[in-house]
Amino acid sequence: MLLEPAKTVSIFQANQEFQRFAAGETIFQQGELGNVMYGIIEGEVDIVINGKVLETIHAGDVFGEGALVQPEATRASNAVAKTDCKLACLDKERFLFVVQETPMFALHVMRSYSNRLRKFKQQF
Repeated sequence: MLLEPAKTVSIFQANQEFQRFAAGETIFQQGELGNVMYGIIEGEVDIVINGKVLETIHAGDVFGEGALVQPEATRASNAVAKTDCKLACLDKERFLFVVQETPMFALHVMRSYSNRLRKFKQQF
């Protein structure tokens, strides 16, 4: 059983430090060094590779997790706010704490990462 989007949102809301992005604003760019992952509290985000929208993700989804599981890794895609968004961030320390306290969160993150990779492979 995976976490429901509402549970994922509640995990990120405990952070209480939110970032807001206006529709069309870039959250991060391919090639940048990343040190946080994001959870969508409100809104939608497009994951873009080579100018093509790979996926549109919604409240309860996570993205940017590669930055926490691959040390010194650069972002593999662009993330662009499709709508006005409210996002919460987890750095590596907080991510490890949440995984320890809520192991199902780790499965949610892995499934999200795996699904995105599958969609990417289908594009090529």
